[in-house]
Amino acid sequence: MGMYLVSIGAANWFGEGEDGWGPIASGLNEELHRRGLPPYDQVPEEAEFVRGSGQSFEEKLIPPMDGFGALCRKHLSRHETDLLCDWTFLVPISLEEPILLPVESAYGLESTIAGAPQALAVAERLAAAVDLPAEVPATSDNLDLTAWFLDGPAEELATHRPGPWSTDLDTAFYVALYLRAAQHSLRRGSPLTYI
Repeated sequence: MGMYLVSIGAANWFGEGEDGWGPIASGLNEELHRRGLPPYDQVPEEAEFVRGSGQSFEEKLIPPMDGFGALCRKHLSRHETDLLCDWTFLVPISLEEPILLPVESAYGLESTIAGAPQALAVAERLAAAVDLPAEVPATSDNLDLTAWFLDGPAEELATHRPGPWSTDLDTAFYVALYLRAAQHSLRRGSPLTYI
């Protein structure tokens, strides 16, 4: 099993029932209205899977996060760490502060919604701190990052071109994961969540 980070298409974002996040979508829009911001209602439909198209996002959180936590403590404030990874839903709109909704999610009784622009700014700082290599897959539509880091290419590159990123590949995986998640959300206009 394990936990996955995935993008959400419009049908599920606005949907009701077991597979829908309609209460999250409506709760977010109510809070945006309260703040004088436009609603988030331009969510793209789930695209048909085409490898490398970057139309969807799916990664499995397998490696331990201890090193990533230490990296965050070294380079980020607690607030910045929360913006980067302490959310239930990531949306492609600017939110200076995450929105907390009293709506149950897959992993808790409340849901925290964070803005991808803020998460991206923090992720880019961590990527620079570890000198994340350009070879890290740019899309994550079918466990691309998971496979790259766990099935050999990262380890092979680390032997030929070591650097700060290669001292802890588990940590580099999470840096890449949160960087690519925020980039995907902004590029596609999609929300992301954990399942």
